Amino acid sequence: YLMHGLSVVFSLGALSFLPLIVNYLKRTDTDGSFLKSHHNWQIRSFWWYIVWMTIGLAFFITVFGIPAAFLIWFATWLWKAYRLIRGFLDLDANKAMPM
Repeated sequence: YLMHGLSVVFSLGALSFLPLIVNYLKRTDTDGSFLKSHHNWQIRSFWWYIVWMTIGLAFFITVFGIPAAFLIWFATWLWKAYRLIRGFLDLDANKAMPM
């Protein structure tokens, strides 16, 4: 969560592929434990973040869509921050993430 959080804060998610690789590599090590749900949570968060950032980019390409693009990007960033905070708090409480 720390690596994902730093990526979102300092690079707006551009470097999120680095902790994503770690999630994919470590996910099999956590089979049978609640930690696997946290890896899946972070992986899904990353891919949905990419989808919504790309949709924002599509809006940004048009002159009239630029305000919508900034709104989409801001909402996506807030959503990603929420997912990271919720995941971190549930990890701290030794709780599995919803699938």
